[in-house]
Amino acid sequence: EGQLVESGGGLVHTGGSLRLNCAASGLTFDDYAIGWFRQAPGKEREAVACINIGDGKTNYADSVKGRFIISSDNAKNTVYLQMYSLKPEDTAVYYCAADWGMGKCLGIDYWGQGTQVTVSS
Repeated sequence: EGQLVESGGGLVHTGGSLRLNCAASGLTFDDYAIGWFRQAPGKEREAVACINIGDGKTNYADSVKGRFIISSDNAKNTVYLQMYSLKPEDTAVYYCAADWGMGKCLGIDYWGQGTQVTVSS
């Protein structure tokens, strides 16, 4: 059974930076695409970024392109989301998710428990 554990959330001022970490266990890391999703209060969960571990291909939501970078350390079975130039509208619970076989984080098999990111104005 796969498990994903997020860490690195917190409170930051507008324009600040944070790095989120997603540690995966119980799954064959290279077979998955790992992504970050977020959900703000009163809003639907939305995809933020995704990395296909096997070939390193990435994709991003338009709202975070140029500000967020997703990467992986395959030796540590860990995916990172480096966030720069944070805005109040980035405030949300961020979830890590794993997708086996689809490659684009479209069919999620495992979710993490979430980590809160709050950006103050």
